[in-house]
Amino acid sequence: MKSNSRVYVIGHKNPDTDSICAAIAYANLKQQTDDTMDYIPMRAGSVSAETAFVLEYFKAETPELLKDVGTQIRDIHIRKTEGVSSHISMKRAWEMMKILNVVTLPVVNKKNKLEGLIVTGDIAKSYMDVYDNSILSTARTQYKNIIDTLEGTIVAGNEHGYFVKGKVVVGIGTPEVLQSIVEDDDLVIIGDREDAQLICIEQNCSCLIVTNGFEISQEVLEAANAKDVVVISTPYDTFTVSRLINQSMPIKFFMTKENIVHFEMDDYVDDVRDTVAKIRHRDFPIVDENQNYVGMFSRRNLMNTRKKQVILVDHNEKSQAVTNIDEAEILEIIDHHRIGSLETMAPVYFRNQPLGCTGTIIYQMYQEKGVEVSEQMAGLMCAAILSDTLVFRSPTCTAIDKSAAKCLAEIAGIDIDEFAQKMFEAGSDFSNKTEDEILNQDFKIFHSGDYTFGVSQISALARTELDKVQARITPLMEKMQVDKKIDMYFVMLTDILDESTYLIYAGQEAAAIAASAYSQPQNGQGLMLKGVVSRKKQLIPELINAINERA
Repeated sequence: MKSNSRVYVIGHKNPDTDSICAAIAYANLKQQTDDTMDYIPMRAGSVSAETAFVLEYFKAETPELLKDVGTQIRDIHIRKTEGVSSHISMKRAWEMMKILNVVTLPVVNKKNKLEGLIVTGDIAKSYMDVYDNSILSTARTQYKNIIDTLEGTIVAGNEHGYFVKGKVVVGIGTPEVLQSIVEDDDLVIIGDREDAQLICIEQNCSCLIVTNGFEISQEVLEAANAKDVVVISTPYDTFTVSRLINQSMPIKFFMTKENIVHFEMDDYVDDVRDTVAKIRHRDFPIVDENQNYVGMFSRRNLMNTRKKQVILVDHNEKSQAVTNIDEAEILEIIDHHRIGSLETMAPVYFRNQPLGCTGTIIYQMYQEKGVEVSEQMAGLMCAAILSDTLVFRSPTCTAIDKSAAKCLAEIAGIDIDEFAQKMFEAGSDFSNKTEDEILNQDFKIFHSGDYTFGVSQISALARTELDKVQARITPLMEKMQVDKKIDMYFVMLTDILDESTYLIYAGQEAAAIAASAYSQPQNGQGLMLKGVVSRKKQLIPELINAINERA
């Protein structure tokens, strides 16, 4: 039985087909081999047209977008304190606080929307700082609350009515005194004197509270019913009733209603800490994306946060990883690139093989685990291999990649050449993409010495398509360099069928470094690189060598 713990399987930013398909295929493998966790494929960016074609072809759902793996409110311990109605009494709220061992109660409406907060300080204020004998009616206190607070019994009138006018009076003294102090709509706390009770009713009081459980005569009850006076019998004495009655007021009169500091499930803990540090409250409510109340958390809960657990596929560079990867707990890395800059707090399972595609590695792991590969998973992994190796044209491609692709194609029921043609045609259609989308669809950042540079790779089946793309993106390359805060920016315009790349660039030293890397005359426009199709194996190492030579 799986726990509630989720592990996100995710590739690099600006994901390519391998990155997306590897996440889906590996999450599926982990689901079948590990009963303790729930493995969820995710993506760190938008899918390309090529990848979208693959997912649709094999009827696979597009993984959800995960922009940031920083710790969120949803990752901390949320106290499921039940929301209360604004109509409950202060006494009831206090009792609930004691039972739940909390100092704050969330107040919600019938639709579970947050209306306010009631804290112990509010209850103390109602008890200690209120000297207004009209506050009970000002608060529109329901008789039902009064009955509950005084552990009383209604003997006349409607318990669902409200005390909305008048003041609270203790009915002592001579008939003359009572006639002078009891006014229309008052609530009178009184003992067993029948004459005094009748005088109060004659004075048009709205409610009589008879103390000490004294018997109430039929005459009094008839008089009360005739004038719609509520009569309540309580076992408490007059002093105790006078002391307790303010606790019957509804919490809505004292609760905080305005400027309630609350947080949403997706809020990041670092941001929350900054806000909480400026506020004296101890507990804070949480709402979901629809503003429905979810639960509460305390300052202490922020100290015991649970990091998101992730498995990285198709990369091990911090610059390529989803935002705030340092805040996540990395469990595994499955990759086929050079060892990058990513660091982990604890030992992890790290599988890195010099193969052409992550999909090949994952297929090996299916075989090692003895897990049957479904038609869908086979199709996804095969597509990833064909994409990454440019149908075996890339120098990164190995015999293992070719063998894996052929086995997977057979399981998926596809013809490699026919499928690859359709896949690359889909990826070569740039008509519905903006220039920004084109530049970012397969963009990666690299570091060497004091230099930081970025590389985009744009592949198509025909040079004519690449020429059109070049005309569109060239004016934006310098802006891309500035926006990404990199020293140099390179774009590979790769002709798949011709097995060549036209390299264009931006940045003060980019032209010189590119020329040095390939021993060509410096050209401010670009360089034609015959036989160069792999960013990983044929471009990045050459650029890094040229940069190092200048150091």
